[in-house]
Formats: sequence, structure tokens, C-alpha cells
Amino acid sequence: VQLQAFGGGMVQAGGFLRLSCAHSGRVYSSAVMGWFRQAPDKEREYLSAIRWGTGRTYYADSMKGRFTISRDTATNTLYLQMNNLQPEDTAIYYCTKDTDWAKVVTGKAHYWGQGTLVTVSS
Repeated sequence: VQLQAFGGGMVQAGGFLRLSCAHSGRVYSSAVMGWFRQAPDKEREYLSAIRWGTGRTYYADSMKGRFTISRDTATNTLYLQMNNLQPEDTAIYYCTKDTDWAKVVTGKAHYWGQGTLVTVSS
């Protein structure tokens, strides 16, 4: 399994980005995929997760309202729509995958993408 995150870039405060995470091969319905980020000099932070089969979504409390996770089962692609971005959202964003929901949301998933950099200027 390979995960490749892309879609990062530089935006001004108030802007938006949609991150994508391409999964090599088919994603089975038992999978759980998620997004994390890591800002400079900070610990990795859980953002959101989704159960691939049902589409049920989960969010860190601090992410509710601005970020939306989704998936496309036809293309095996995970997305993270990020709106009203602020400078504090500047970080490397990672996608992750496991079959265990708890492992995904606690950052212990088996598979990780390489990350995509998001920079938000004020």
C-alpha cells in the first residue's frame, strides 16, 4: 500500500485548499483513513478520519466546521477540504490508513503518506 498526499500550497488567510490522498490499489470497506498535520516545532495533530465502507466521519473538536473529510470510492482517493485557513494551519498534512479506527485517530496507523505542505500567510 502506498499513500500519496498532494494539493498543498500557499494561500492567504481566509482562503481554502482541498488536499487529496491517492491510495495505490483498491481501498477495502474495512479501512479507516484519516488526516493529521504537524506544524513546525509541534507534535503531530489528529484532524479527521473516515470509515471507508460507510463514509462515517470523525473530527477533532478543533477541526469541526472548517475542515471536511470525504472519500471517492471509485478512485480510491481521500480528500480534506479546508476552508477559512489561518496562519496557524500552516503545517505538513499527512494521510494515514489502517483497519483499526483507534489506531488511525491516535496516530498509530500502519500506513502513512509522505505529507504535503500547507502554508497560510496573514
